[in-house]
Amino acid sequence: MTEKPKRLTVKLMAERLNVSTATISNAFNRPDQLSEARRRWILEECKRLGYMGPNAAARSLRTGRTGNVGVMLADNLAYSLTDPVASEFLHGLAEVLDRRHMNMLLLSSQDDDEHRSRLQESMVDGFIIYGWLKKGRTYERLLQHGKPMVAVDFALEGCTWVNIDNYEGARRSAEHALRQPPENVAILGLRLVDTDRVCRIRDRELFSETRAISVRRLHGYTDALEAAGYQVPAERIWSIPTNTHPDAYQAAREALTSSPRPDLLLCMSDRIALAAIQAALQMGLRVPGDVRIVGFDGIPEGANLHPSLTTVYQQSAEKGRIAARIFLGEQEDTNVVLPTCLLVRESCP
Repeated sequence: MTEKPKRLTVKLMAERLNVSTATISNAFNRPDQLSEARRRWILEECKRLGYMGPNAAARSLRTGRTGNVGVMLADNLAYSLTDPVASEFLHGLAEVLDRRHMNMLLLSSQDDDEHRSRLQESMVDGFIIYGWLKKGRTYERLLQHGKPMVAVDFALEGCTWVNIDNYEGARRSAEHALRQPPENVAILGLRLVDTDRVCRIRDRELFSETRAISVRRLHGYTDALEAAGYQVPAERIWSIPTNTHPDAYQAAREALTSSPRPDLLLCMSDRIALAAIQAALQMGLRVPGDVRIVGFDGIPEGANLHPSLTTVYQQSAEKGRIAARIFLGEQEDTNVVLPTCLLVRESCP
């Protein structure tokens, strides 16, 4: 009877190569523990002998770790992957995870399939939550998992968070714009109220706490305006439901055709500001001659158009790097607030 070939294991490979099992494991899982030459030799020899590495499922069962980080996105996946700020954040996150040979599993808090969500969430070692997560089934489910969590762009009870100084960034941008006193000001806000349509704000809705980022930016604008003697009534503040060009363009057209027409637009994102520039130019208005426009985010597109966009630059990629380092234990587990930077360009010199 022909003898069955031995199943290739870490132990067998260690014996054949005359090294420890830890050395074999490190070559596949922890390359930073070996020199590049030694790791390359081990991998080449294992490949020659037909061994493709430790069994991932068995390793997960043994260690209780999957090597996957769940990135819970507040918006749907299609929106998040086309949003320039979210893309920068994911890029920074991926830089750190790549270095540690870990994977990220993109999850949407808007997935209504409870069974599928629970299955996906069981495949990760913990969660980095990007964007405001309202209390509901997803929120409660994440708490029940008891896995490590880091929140980004909002504060989550019992969870370390990473954010930028939205209030100070907005206030500084408004103070800069007010150095040349405007006649009329309008604010193009993002998700200030819970609705799926472009609308103006009612008085009782003005300081709704539904979206922490937007509320902080709004407070920054209004505090700077009030300090300079301006009162912006609720009907001069627009809420835009998504950070997309069509919604932003609609709001900008409404603002620029309102009476009295504003000669200063404070926009809560660069996408909104760029849509406002387009709307103004198509209406025959000069930017900044007839209307000055200020954005927020610092996306590359704002620097490449004419007129170039005055904006608040936020460190989106660095937010991702810091969140990953905190999650992996490479950085102190404390809340982080990153500063912003005002970039003065042609749209509001």
